[in-house]
Amino acid sequence: MKRNAFIIIALLLLIGCGKRKHNEIPNEKFTDEIRLKTTPVKDQGTSSLCWAYAMLATIETEHLMQGDSVNLSVDFVARAYLEEQAKRRLLLKDKGSFLKSNSNGITTRGMSSMLLDLIHIYGLQNYDAYHRKEYTNYDALARKLNQAVLSPGSSLFSTRIKHINEMLDQEIGYSTKQVFMYGAVYTPQEFARSVCRDDEYIAMTSFSHHPFGEKFPLEVPDNYFHNTFLNVPIDTLMQTVEKSIRKGHPVCWEGDVSEDGFSFAKGIAITDKEFMKISQELRQDAFETHKTTDDHCMEIVGIARDSKGKKFFICKNSWGTNNRFNGFMYLSYNYVRLKTIAVYIPVA
Repeated sequence: MKRNAFIIIALLLLIGCGKRKHNEIPNEKFTDEIRLKTTPVKDQGTSSLCWAYAMLATIETEHLMQGDSVNLSVDFVARAYLEEQAKRRLLLKDKGSFLKSNSNGITTRGMSSMLLDLIHIYGLQNYDAYHRKEYTNYDALARKLNQAVLSPGSSLFSTRIKHINEMLDQEIGYSTKQVFMYGAVYTPQEFARSVCRDDEYIAMTSFSHHPFGEKFPLEVPDNYFHNTFLNVPIDTLMQTVEKSIRKGHPVCWEGDVSEDGFSFAKGIAITDKEFMKISQELRQDAFETHKTTDDHCMEIVGIARDSKGKKFFICKNSWGTNNRFNGFMYLSYNYVRLKTIAVYIPVA
């Protein structure tokens, strides 16, 4: 019995960010009230890199709305993340505390707040200058890197890191040292600072097991960097999200997509509580009973109404364009209110 329970939990973790449900829910017609500019919809494949796709998409839209044009490389960030994890695990192994570290090993899972940390350490690159033209199986690559860390080899840390980087070079591409933009040359770190300041986004959440008005590290498995989030009442969070969109600023959304009413094929997400007020208590209960989990990230780019006048948020997804709205999703107001884990909002 315990073995069966373990298998079920493992499967749920594996399908998380990359799942594509096709539920039988009615088609709906929408009228867009506001829709921000976006770069083309991308496809994360089977990887769990939605957090990187969504946060980079948010940064891209922020620039597009200001008249600038950037299209950023997820592969560059993914390479940095894998390298960072390998370094940390090698250091833990050297200190004899390896077994006490993350037992799941090197992963592609994460939170969008982590992308902001990574780009200010490793930098950024243009999509056209650094992206895999062939499919990269990031989950398989993560397993290879974990084996490389575990295997006995040279005692020199620099030698083992060199081997790790050679694997990343072969599987993803050589880490570029220069970024060319509009006739200027930047280092990846300089380019990252030019497109996103380290204080440009505020991470917010809404749960009552911590005081409102204070920051705390969200207790979700993918918060590997132990990032903190400003805790506010759900009414405040929803008002802040809508206000940001109406002012022309996108929002990065992180939340649950396990509801039966979430259908990528239909391009719509609704709850079974569409006709009731989603209270703070209801959100908290869903979080504590694991009905709301940290499954997926998308970029909120607009606001729309259905045929009955009900409010929806328009989201740019990262599962390709093969759905009713060419890769975009319409999430009901109540869905966002109930199923949000965190949001990342530009500080205007």
